[in-house]
Amino acid sequence: MHAVSCMYFSAGEQPFPCLASYGASKAALGLFINTLRHELEPWGVKVSTVLPSAFKTAQTSNSKYWEEQYRHLIQNLPPELLEEYGEDYTLETMELYQEFSKTANEDLSPVINAIAEALTSPNPKLRYYAGPGVSLMYFIYTYFPMYISDRFLQMHFLKKKVLPRGLRIDSGSHHNNNNINKT
Repeated sequence: MHAVSCMYFSAGEQPFPCLASYGASKAALGLFINTLRHELEPWGVKVSTVLPSAFKTAQTSNSKYWEEQYRHLIQNLPPELLEEYGEDYTLETMELYQEFSKTANEDLSPVINAIAEALTSPNPKLRYYAGPGVSLMYFIYTYFPMYISDRFLQMHFLKKKVLPRGLRIDSGSHHNNNNINKT
């Protein structure tokens, strides 16, 4: 038996707040993997996908990395976009990513075990959910109404408190980026 195991983050299948371009790249990877699965099937090659939860990596847990990314963004963002979003909004986003990365799992064994099983099993699963919470996240996204899964992602991923400057100026409203009305 021949096997291929591919891995990508679930942002390609679920609408994580503030990850539109990242999610689009992962969606493309997911489609590529599923197409590859169909194309290799006649040769008896089994293709599995490993979908990990959040795991700490050298890059994501490095505050210097986040600060460099932030500086790069501020320096390269067109002035009109920076005006629309505001530096405080982009700064809060970076800080939220840093906070989120602190909650990521340090134990990579669920991912390693899933890859090993996908490559060595005589009948590998199409998908392996590796790490805490990822199965629940997929369950909610698949079986619950969209407004519930959207709310779940908004509440558990990025808890934005700062509105983009353009929304503050335009509306003067009392809602936040998670569409929670406040009075």
